[in-house]
Amino acid sequence: MKHRASDTPVPLHTLRLVFPPVVTLLILVLTEWIARGSLTADTFTQYIFPHGEAYLLAWGLLFLVWLTVDWLTRFAPLATLIAAILGCVPAAVNFYTLQLRGEPFLPWDLTQVSEAAGVASAAGIHIQTSMVVSIVLVLLLLAASFFLYRGRKKAGWKFRILGFAASAAATCALIFGVFLQPTVTQTIGIVPDAWMQDRYYRYYGVITSFLTNLTNLEISKPEGYSEEAVDQILDDTAAAEKYTTSPLYPDSYGATTPADETEQQPTIIYVMDESYWDVSELEQYGFAFDTDVSANLHALQQTSAYGRAYSPSFGGGTCDVEFEALTGYSVSYLPNGSKPYQQHVTKPLFSLPNYLKTQGYQTAAVHCFWAKYWSRDTAYPNLGLDTFVSLEKMTHVNKVRRHYWTTGLVTDDSMADQIIQQYEKMKSSSDAPVFLHAVTMQNHTNYNKDNYPDDQRVKVLNAPSGISRSTLGALEDFATGIRDADAMLGKLTEYFSQVDEPVILVFWGDHYNPIDSNYDVFTKSGYASGSSADPKLHQTTLLMWSNYTDKPVDLGTIAAYDISPVMMNIYGLKSPLYFQYLTRQLQAAYRSNTRGTILNRDGTTTQTPSPLQQTWSTNHWLLQYDLMFGKGYALSRMGMGDLGSSQNSK
Repeated sequence: MKHRASDTPVPLHTLRLVFPPVVTLLILVLTEWIARGSLTADTFTQYIFPHGEAYLLAWGLLFLVWLTVDWLTRFAPLATLIAAILGCVPAAVNFYTLQLRGEPFLPWDLTQVSEAAGVASAAGIHIQTSMVVSIVLVLLLLAASFFLYRGRKKAGWKFRILGFAASAAATCALIFGVFLQPTVTQTIGIVPDAWMQDRYYRYYGVITSFLTNLTNLEISKPEGYSEEAVDQILDDTAAAEKYTTSPLYPDSYGATTPADETEQQPTIIYVMDESYWDVSELEQYGFAFDTDVSANLHALQQTSAYGRAYSPSFGGGTCDVEFEALTGYSVSYLPNGSKPYQQHVTKPLFSLPNYLKTQGYQTAAVHCFWAKYWSRDTAYPNLGLDTFVSLEKMTHVNKVRRHYWTTGLVTDDSMADQIIQQYEKMKSSSDAPVFLHAVTMQNHTNYNKDNYPDDQRVKVLNAPSGISRSTLGALEDFATGIRDADAMLGKLTEYFSQVDEPVILVFWGDHYNPIDSNYDVFTKSGYASGSSADPKLHQTTLLMWSNYTDKPVDLGTIAAYDISPVMMNIYGLKSPLYFQYLTRQLQAAYRSNTRGTILNRDGTTTQTPSPLQQTWSTNHWLLQYDLMFGKGYALSRMGMGDLGSSQNSK
């Protein structure tokens, strides 16, 4: 006897109609639970309900995917499984990437799937309760969908094609007509976050945030880009060198030493220290530590150039800061959330190392983590770093902080040894001057007092009221890392002060982090606000030391992308035209223009550039575009035409 639709009991038919929207809503809740690690009432009231439109879009996508798969296969369990995978798997990846680097799961991370799995293992990240419960619930939903739709009337192939086509078209319309249309998403209240992708994900959820980030993959050519425009900017820059102007830093070695007497090929050592800033500054805000955590820094500031580097990052994004310091390029001109090493440094580019190689330098990098992390193994050669000593190549290094990182993190003391060993190796193999770039890892987030034994950990003796014991323990962990970084700084300057050749050492921190899971250290002391966009939380400690001059220079705050131009300026080194442009910009327009915040020459901040500042910013992007993505007109002007032969023309 042929089954008819009217034979299906009304309650069962109703359940079958209700199941898809209900199950996909439940999957969406599981997705956010996994991604965040917890779901509390505050999560809903602070993030989800105020941005309900983003979650309705995500729900709609899961629902349409469920319908599309169901119409195609007429097998409801598969539709449920696909919807669950679409939501829960990216959420789990998001949770892990937040733990590892302080940033969420972004579209360009798909190029590093295998590396991420290994890093998660090294960091001791394990499956979470939310993931276990979600797996159990998804299995129950699969079983429920199997029994609920068992015996469902088989639809004719024409009816199935029509249903599949309609649901697939609706899915595509939602993705391409809404998610991938910034004007549409912004109209309905999904506002791009120029500062923090993790905040963007907290507001708008994993699915909506991931898909809307796909629009960040395209680089638009600046208006007016041409060879003539590039030449005009560089002509003005070159002309400025022909007439007398006040020096950028009048008391610097470069400004006070005749040009023909300055050292022109010193060894240059860059050390970017993980999460470094002078935590002893908190002693002005009610904290007291049981030791001077920055003794070497404070002593060196009396005979060195010192100040702050304005970082484009907070809580993660180390490679952004590193990229700026090595190139003079600003990540503010790149799509929000994009990672230059993974997306843009895919061919040889103008950079400090590549430029120094034209001046006869040998180059190397030392980083005590895996070579493939942030795609450094492919980015470094394109930046001109010919030798790369990564964790895989290191032996006899000490490791600490195994509470989160089960295999431990290489100490800054061991990194000092690695830097010295690599320097000696390079000097023994060639008489060419050395450029050596190093990146540390010891003080990487997350922070917990159990990372160090009690007898090794810096202690907080006094603190403002209202700060939890957990947060104070995290601060002790962080301060211990700062003490050890300071010891490394002392060890390096002691060694290089005794070598027979001129040496420049540039030491700075990549970014601030939350300490514990909150901002209490900053807010309850009055050090800074509870916003990751606070300019105070983007100005890390910067020191430029050399063994052939003891002139103290107050650098003030400079952008991370100005570290190399300023280094060359204060030591009187021959500088490429692009860096000369940046030093003029620093003199005439602003101290930093980073992620929507302009640090004016007088130290004040604003979000709206003046007409003069806008002109300098526009020209900066035009030159940067030419060197990164365009024809490379500026390369020939800087005597680096061979590098330009590998540029992709657009």
